[in-house]
Amino acid sequence: MSVQSNKKAVALFSGGLDSTVCLHAARAAGFEVHALTFQYGQRHTVEIEAAKRIAKHMSVENHLIMDLDLRAFGGSALTADIPVPKSGVEADAIPVTYVPARNTVFLSLALAYAESLGAFDLFIGVNAVDYSGYPDCRPEFIKAFEAMAGLATRDGVNGTAYQIHTPLIDLSKAQIIQKGIDLGVDFGLTHSCYDPDSAGRACGRCDSCRLRQEGFISAGIADPTRYQPGMDHHGAS
Repeated sequence: MSVQSNKKAVALFSGGLDSTVCLHAARAAGFEVHALTFQYGQRHTVEIEAAKRIAKHMSVENHLIMDLDLRAFGGSALTADIPVPKSGVEADAIPVTYVPARNTVFLSLALAYAESLGAFDLFIGVNAVDYSGYPDCRPEFIKAFEAMAGLATRDGVNGTAYQIHTPLIDLSKAQIIQKGIDLGVDFGLTHSCYDPDSAGRACGRCDSCRLRQEGFISAGIADPTRYQPGMDHHGAS
């Protein structure tokens, strides 16, 4: 198959730390970026507002927010009435914050969007190093989906390959943060917490907060996150 790039790309974009660095990486690579954000029935809309702020701040070519209600399935602390764990990241376990097949669903819709645009490049900020054990963040998954894209699309069967770019997949959280600094990311605009309060302040204790905090500490960079009152690193009061 020939690999074609017309410098249009679809970037999955949640408004979180990783997807924001990924979005900047796509822009730095010279792509015309079409950002795709999902309002999928997650516990809060704070990250959606963050995505809107960042897309506006970056003046991305297009920012599409799609409604997709995964609460109909449930099965996750992010889409059902299940408490968000706050006792620490458990090694070698798939946590209850995993949303069933989420990245498969998201990439499928991103692929459809790309095909409608005549784009052959997709960006996703998955990471297989400092992450919460999600199976759909692994290189094997990305490689398999890329192969599937060649079988499932008009341009794919006509011989044009789709490329899924994962610029963060082999980086530690500290390295991702440093990459973001190098790319000019304003981390104060991003949001990572699974369970923020009504003012949008991070809980400081969920897996996502812990990974974010540890990344800033390891990178030696000040964490600009707004945490709930009385919370320092890892939610200790």
